[in-house]
Formats: sequence, C-alpha cells, structure tokens
Amino acid sequence: MNVGALNVEDLHLALQQSFSPDPSLRGPSEELIKLLKYVPGATIMLLQVTAEKQVQYEVRQAAVIQLKNICKECWVERVSAVTGLPISPTEEGKPPAMLSEQDKEAVKTVLLETLLNESDKSIRDLLAETLHTAAVHEYPDKWPTLLPLLLTTIQTNGANTQEGATTIDQKVLRVHNALLALRKIVKRYEYKSKEQRGPLDEIVKQGFPLLLPLAQRSIAPDEHSLEAATCLRQILKIFWSSSQFYWPQIDAQQIEPWFDVLQAVMAKPLPEAFTGLEPRNQPTSIEERNAWPWWKVKKWAIQIMNRLFSRYGMPNYAEEELASFAKYFSNTVAPRFLMPVCETLNLRPSGQFCTDRVVHLCLSYVDLAVELVPTYKLLRPHLDFLLYQVCFPAICLTDSDVDAFENDPHEFVRKENSILSDYYDPRISAINLITDLVKHRGRDVTQKLLVFLNDCMQRYATAAPDQRNHIEKDGAFLALGSLSDMLLSKKKYSSQLEGLLVNSVFPDFNSPIGFLRYRACWMVQRFSSVQWTDDGTNLRNLIQFVLLRLSDPALPVQIEASKALRYLIEEAKGAEDTLLPVLPQLLSEYFRIMNEIGNDEVVAALQTIIDKFGDHIEPHSIALVTQLATTFDNYVEVGDDDDDAAMAAAQCLECISTVLKGICERPDLYRHLEPHLVPLITKILGNDGDFLEYLEYALDILTFLTYFPDTISPQLWECFPLVHIAFEHYAFDYLSLMVTPLDNFIVKDPRTFLCAKNSEGTTYIDLIFNMVAKTLGEDRASEQECRKALSLLMSVLLNCKGQVDHYLPLVNDITLAKLGQQVKNKNPLTRIVCFQVLGAALWYNSLLELQELEKRVVTQQVFSQWIQDSDKMEKWLPRKLSVLGLTSIILLPTSSLPQTVSSSLPRVIAAVVKITENMKNDAEGGDEAEEEDADNIEEEEEEDHGEEYEDEGFAEDEDVTDGDHVAYVQALSKLNQGGTDSSKLLFGEDWDQEDDDDADEYSSPIDDVDELLFMSETLKVAFMREPEVYQQVQRALSPNTVESCQKLFAAAEEIKAKETK
Repeated sequence: MNVGALNVEDLHLALQQSFSPDPSLRGPSEELIKLLKYVPGATIMLLQVTAEKQVQYEVRQAAVIQLKNICKECWVERVSAVTGLPISPTEEGKPPAMLSEQDKEAVKTVLLETLLNESDKSIRDLLAETLHTAAVHEYPDKWPTLLPLLLTTIQTNGANTQEGATTIDQKVLRVHNALLALRKIVKRYEYKSKEQRGPLDEIVKQGFPLLLPLAQRSIAPDEHSLEAATCLRQILKIFWSSSQFYWPQIDAQQIEPWFDVLQAVMAKPLPEAFTGLEPRNQPTSIEERNAWPWWKVKKWAIQIMNRLFSRYGMPNYAEEELASFAKYFSNTVAPRFLMPVCETLNLRPSGQFCTDRVVHLCLSYVDLAVELVPTYKLLRPHLDFLLYQVCFPAICLTDSDVDAFENDPHEFVRKENSILSDYYDPRISAINLITDLVKHRGRDVTQKLLVFLNDCMQRYATAAPDQRNHIEKDGAFLALGSLSDMLLSKKKYSSQLEGLLVNSVFPDFNSPIGFLRYRACWMVQRFSSVQWTDDGTNLRNLIQFVLLRLSDPALPVQIEASKALRYLIEEAKGAEDTLLPVLPQLLSEYFRIMNEIGNDEVVAALQTIIDKFGDHIEPHSIALVTQLATTFDNYVEVGDDDDDAAMAAAQCLECISTVLKGICERPDLYRHLEPHLVPLITKILGNDGDFLEYLEYALDILTFLTYFPDTISPQLWECFPLVHIAFEHYAFDYLSLMVTPLDNFIVKDPRTFLCAKNSEGTTYIDLIFNMVAKTLGEDRASEQECRKALSLLMSVLLNCKGQVDHYLPLVNDITLAKLGQQVKNKNPLTRIVCFQVLGAALWYNSLLELQELEKRVVTQQVFSQWIQDSDKMEKWLPRKLSVLGLTSIILLPTSSLPQTVSSSLPRVIAAVVKITENMKNDAEGGDEAEEEDADNIEEEEEEDHGEEYEDEGFAEDEDVTDGDHVAYVQALSKLNQGGTDSSKLLFGEDWDQEDDDDADEYSSPIDDVDELLFMSETLKVAFMREPEVYQQVQRALSPNTVESCQKLFAAAEEIKAKETK
C-alpha cells in the first residue's frame, strides 16, 4: 500500500487487519501503522476512526492508542533535559517525525469534540491523555480557546434542564468529559512554584465560579445519581490539583461554600443496597465498593481536608501571607469537620461498611486534630471511642489477614512489608494515632490505654485454650510494640518490660497459632534493648526461642525471626556468645529463607551477623560469597516483576561488601572469591544499564577487590573497560563512585594500565582522559563530580612518573580550562583540586610543566591564584602536593626558569614555608584534638542517656509544637516562593560544594615522601647550588618567613637524627 495515498478507509482496514491471525495480512498492516507518524493528516484520520461508534471497538481502541503515541512522540522535537540533544526515535534513513502546524491545529480542533462525546472509559482516558500532551506544548499561548471552550461546555450543559433523558445523558457526559479535560490541564501545574502558576491561577479565577454551583447541585440532598458522583469526583480532583502545592488566590468568603460542599460529601449517608434507600444499589463486593463513585467522592473530600489541615491547621507554621487563612481554618473549618469525620469512623463499629482508604484518611485527620487546641478539646470527650472502638479494632488482624497468613504467606509478607501501606492501610494510621496520642496527650490516655492492653493479655492468659481471643492478643502486642520507644525510655515502665516478655511473649514462641509466633518475633525487635536483671538465662532462652523459629513451618514467622536476631545482636549484651557456636547452622538457615523469598530486611539481618562476627567469618567467606552471588542471580531474574526481590538483590550485594570488609586483613582470600565476583560485576556493568540500580554496589565490590590485594589479576582487569562503557552509555552520574576503583587499578599496576587496550584498540589511559574530559565538558556534571574526575589526572601523574610526558599538554588543557572557569567562584574547592593536579604535574616534571604554562601565557596568573588559595587549603593532600610541586621548581637552576617564575621565587618559597609550617603544627596538635573530641562525645552520650521520653505531652489548652514540622513547612514555603532548586531543598544550600571527604585517605607514591624533609633538602641544595641568587631571594623574604624556615630546618634535622638511630 502506498503510504502517501493513504485514506481513512485504508487506515481502518490496516488497523482491522493488524488483529488478523494471518501473518500475510497482519505483517504489512503493522508495518504501515509504524509509518503513520510520517503521513500528513494521519492523526486526523486516526481521530475519525476513533470517533466513529459503528467501528469495531478494538479497532477504535487501536486507533486512539496510535494517536496518543504519535502526538507524544512527534508534537515537538524531544530533547534530553540532561544533554540538550534530540532524542526523537528515527527510522533508518529518515529524519525524526514531526507533526506539521497544520496537523496540530486540526488535531486540536477535532480532539476536544471527540473527547467530549466519548462514553467509553478506556477510549476517553486515552483521548484525555492525548489532550494533555497537546496542552503541555500549546496551552495557553498557542491554544487560548481551550479553557473558554471547556468552561462554556460546563456552563451550557451543566445547567438544570427539562429536556428528554437521552439529551440529559448526553449533556452530563459532555460535562463530565469537559471536567476530565480540565483536570488534565490543571494537573500540569500541580507541583509548580508560585511564579509558574500563572495559567493555573487564571483557571481558578474563571473556572471555580462555574464549578462550585455544579458541585453544589451534585451533592444536593435530593441528588443521588452516579452521574452526579462521577462529575463531583472530577471537580474535587480539580480542586485538589489546584491547591496541591500552593493555596489558590481565594479569600475565606469565596472558599467557604467549597468547605460546605466537602462537609456535605463527608456527611452523605451511603446505605446498603438491601435498604432500598438513596443512593441505591451500593455494590456488595469489596472491590466494587472501593470503585463505587460515591465512595470515591468521599475519599477525595477527606483527602483534600487532610492536605489543608496539614498545611494550614497550625497558624504558627503557615506562610506569612496565609497566616489569616490558617487562623480561620484552624478555628473554624478544622473543628467543624470533626463531626462528619467521627461519624464516618463510627460506621464500622456500628456494623456498617467503610472503605479502607476513607478510614485511613479519617484517622489521619483525627491525628492532625490531636495537635490543635480547638480540635483536641472537641476530641477529648471521645478518646475512649477513638482508642477502643475505632483504633484497636483497626489494628487487629482481619479474617482475610489470617487467611493470607495461612494460605498465601508470600502475599502476607509482601503486604506487611509494603512501604506503600503508610498511604492506604487503616492499621498504620490507627497505630500512628495511638502513638501520637500517647506522645502529645499522654496525661489523658497513657495509663488507661496500658490498663486496657494489660487486660487483653490477662484475659487471654486466664481463658480456656479454646476460648482464647488470639486476634485480640495480637492487637495488644502490636499496640505495645508500637509504644516501645516510650516504654523503654521511662523507668516506671521499662522495669516491667522484662516481666512482660517472659510471662506474655515467651509462651507464644511455641503457640499453635502461627500469627502469635509471628508477633512474638516482632515483639523481640521492638524490645531488643530491654535490660535483663537475671543471670542471663532469660536472654539465652529468648535467643533459643528465636533460633527455633528460623525453621518454623510458617514462612512469615521465619522472616520475623531472622529480623529479630539482627536486633538482638545489635542491642542485647551477651547475644554473641550464645550465637557463635551455632554460626554455621545460622548462616545456612538464613540462606534457606533467602532462597524462599526475596526480602531485603532478611538479607540486612544476615549482613549484621556477618559484620558482628567479622573475626569468625573467614572460614565461611567463600561459601558466603558464593551463596550470596547465586542468590543475587536468582533475585534479579524476577526483579522486574517483584520489587521486594529487587531490593533483596541489592541487599545481597551490600552483604558481599560486608564479607569483603570482614576479611580485608586476609587479602589472599580475595583471589578465591574473584571467580564468583568478577562475573557478577561484569554482568551488572555490561548489560546496557539493565542493572543500573545495582551499579553502586558492584562498584563498591570492585573497590574492595582492587584495593586490598597487592596485585590485580588479568580477570579483574577485564572490568576496567566495562566501567568506561557504563560511564559513556548510561552511568555518567556514577562517576564519583567509579573514581576509587579506577584509581586502584592505576596505583596497583601502572604498567598494565599504560599498556592495556580495550576491544577497539583504545588504551586504558585514553579511556581515563576521555572520562575526565567528558565530565568537565558537560554542564550536567556537578562541581563535586568535576573534582573527582580531576583526581584521576592526579593519579596518572603521580603513579606513572616519567612515562606520560606526551599527556602533559592534555592535562594542562583540561585543568587550566576548569581553573579559568572557577577563578571568580567564592568557593575554592574546585580550584584547590586544580592546584592538586598542577602540583602533581610539577612533581612529575617541573621543567615540562613550566613550559606548558608558559605556552599558554598563564604562569603568573596560576601561581598568584595558587598562593592566594593556599590559605584556604584545609586537607592534607592539596597542602602536600602544593609543597612538593612548588618546591620542585626550586630543583631547577634559576637560569632555566621563566622570568615570571624566577621573579616570583620569594613568594613561592614564602607560600611553601607557610604551608609546611601549618602542616607540621596541625600534625602536632592532632592527638590533643582527638582526645578532646572523645571527651566531648562521652559527655554528649551521658547527657543523652539522662533524657527521658516526654510521654505526658501537652496540656488540653496547648497546641503541639514540633521543630521538625516547622522545618518542613519552612522548606515548602521556600519552594513555593519560586527560584529554589529542589536539590537544595533536599540536600542543603551548598550540597554541590561540600568538601570531598576522602582526600585524607588518598594513597600514592608521594606517601613515602616527607614534605618537610623534601622542602628542607631542596632549599639547602638550591642555596649551595646558587648561593648569590638565593641570598637575594632570602633578603626578599619577611623576617617571620626566615624564622619559620629556620625552625623547619631544625625540625627536619631532628627527624633525620631519629631515623638514623
């Protein structure tokens, strides 16, 4: 088929035949569909097929999918945010496909009308996503009619009408779809700063006055239709997106009706279907109830109120310009919502249904209300209801939980360890509310709550075995464990914890009820630091109980037991003595559990054992690493489909690093581990970024293997070019982690480094220079990454002395270019690293380096800036390289020095003397400083132990104050004000300018050079070689410099005298 002559009938046929089982029909159709993005007018034809209701549904769906993909790919040239280069896919021999302006205008005209009339949810959502793509690039500047068209549709179709049912249904559909489109536009600005919200403010200004009456009609007492609920849901989602990150410019009077709507939504009864009451036909299955529009509307209403409460519920924390609104909200709005929230929470205790999500959000709202005086005063009379009728039942296991424990243990473990549960699980929000009540309002709840929990345990202990309420006891343990921080920190409670564990928890290790054995292991984690008062028997018994549960028939119990041992090892004194004799069996049990399920906390527990028993790991190291490498391979095979397995795989690699750390004093063992680890490293490095999430750990392992052994094996050298490939293709941002193993390669075997080549014939040294040049030439590289890259040049010069003369010009090109960029930077860190490289170059060959500087006519500027920045050098490495490099100049006869250097000799020598003197003084004062730091740490620890958990909390008439909350709100405020880099919000103002913390650990041949002796000997030789010249230099030195120089000479003589003894 001629693509250029394509018409809508041909397109319909091609889409239809793409579903054919006949390859001769399907193949050509699929090829034609791939080329649609190059066909002018194809998007309009796809829209025509999509809009035609008589067309087969699957064909319509295929058409809209192609439309969405083409618009997303071809609306504008796609450019990498990092490189700024085009990333549009291209067919061989074809330029990137781009929609013409004519096609864009046609799509905008037809797309909106097609969306407004579409009743099928799947097709409608795809059309809405296509509209979002167009709006991102066109609205508002190139599509100014979009908002007026949507608002007109809402206004003209949303009014009450007496027309026929079919007409009304069509109007409701158009209103709903217009709201859907409006949400797509608003969502674009959801997280924008204040300065970037201009279009959103205009939408709020024009749209909210139209949306409010529609919302009011949708929640009217006599309105119960699902159509009203679906429209109201879209309106609330628009409200959410409009207020997500910054409060829209609406005063209290204008917003009050919106709060009326939200309150009405929360208060609306949703009766069971069998009652026949409105709204009728509530589904009966949990899944269908969760998706029912009226429950969705309630979820959005309480979600909005939670967000507003967390932002504006505490006037003292609100932004200054919103202080009056926050005061109005806290005194008026927040209290009035407590009644519908508490009525909603009463649904389950009264035998009615409520979705988990709504319960979770209501409990979160009450949790916020605990902190505020106006709302807490209203809550205080109802604390018993909240704690014992709402929260405690919510934290207890449900029948489905017990069923999952017994019949689907993997799902039970996944659910219990899900990090997303904080956002939807009522059990988590109930626990949070209990702990916050105890923390903030302890005087009102703590004693009564503990009595209640103790009664639960006493009832269980005294009841006949067949009458025991196992779920109630599990809930009591969960509540007590959640309060462990408070209980352990208060003497009046901590003294009773040993008895609690022995009398109530110990028996459950052998309970016939699996989830009680599970909970017993969990309780050990929460109370692992309890102080045992007996002769150690209780602790030994506890460890034996936990060890037995490692082989429990229930998988969840095994996992909790493996995690419990970690806490006992870290916290309980004497645990090591009990576990050491069974270490081999213990390791075997952990690997058996790890083979059963991927759980990162289990692997973390194994890592703790390996770390704690490091002195005893050597005999097991090879078996450990072999098993961990095998387990890693097993996990990554399912990692794409199992997030838990992916995290456990990463933990396996971290565990391998722990083993390597534990045997670092036996580097000979590393050779036996390489056959297992090198394939693992090459697998991660050589898969085009498929294993990017594991790259950091692989580089860490490579660092161990290249650092501790005296030599590097040929097999390990195979990893070197793979590091470069990773950097070049997908791991540019990982350079900082690559530098250390690369440096190890250079230090350990410079000869192989200089001679070896990759598969394309490029030498390894050229690969290094390529990485350095690329890093310093890319705008996306941080200054810290640039400094790391420059350190590789320094390593080459220091470790390959006399062998890389022809690379000196390139070293200077790279380093001086970076130095020139940094001259005016107030932060000197990058300049200092540039001077480290130049110092290494002078140490390498001072004559050649001076010639390079002279070629570029920068000698005087470089030395002037170097001497100026020498006062700002705090680390050992830049100081030492400055001394060695600048002193190396003095080794040359003055006749061979450039005039710019010879005239600056007094300044150079003065700088060298000052740096050397500072290094000497710091070295002599180091021991005293360490002793003082140790004393300070000890005093701080004593102070920390003296503090107790403040469980009495705040009085009824006091707002809860929280420093962390203040910091959070202030950070958000800064971001809202615009112009704030999100990286600075996360990492601090100077996150990219922090000093590199590994400079003092750098190892190279200059370690064997004493800078004081080198400086002293070089100056003496220079004076003897050219006495007249250096007498003139000495006269140009200040008396203080001369005096310091003489003291350094004397100190050098003392060192030499000690060495000769």
